[in-house]
Amino acid sequence: MQSIALIIHVLLAAAVIGLVLIQHGKGADAGAAFGSGASATVFGAGGAASFMTRATTVLAALFFGTSIFLFYMAANRDGSVRSVTDVPGLIQEAPAAITDLPGGVTDSAGSETETDSDLPKPAN
Repeated sequence: MQSIALIIHVLLAAAVIGLVLIQHGKGADAGAAFGSGASATVFGAGGAASFMTRATTVLAALFFGTSIFLFYMAANRDGSVRSVTDVPGLIQEAPAAITDLPGGVTDSAGSETETDSDLPKPAN
């Protein structure tokens, strides 16, 4: 259900952005007085502005509705994980102490270490 609402939410956002970009600004009406052809629109001389405004208002209201719905779904999620920081780590922890290292060296808590007598003698 949340995935469907999220898809609808993204589509509504794209539609609102598209409608806002298609609309003319207030300064575009000044060009109509000089014959820019603004009166020859698909929706009539004044119909485009009211249609676009209504469509933007309806899509914006639906966008806010899906925002509230997604917030409600996220707030009332069932499950113990409430945050990204609450998710258990995927990396397993290393062992507490390494006891057997190569060359006869043990961990810092052990007593066995290499001494000069354990090292090979250099050739003359």
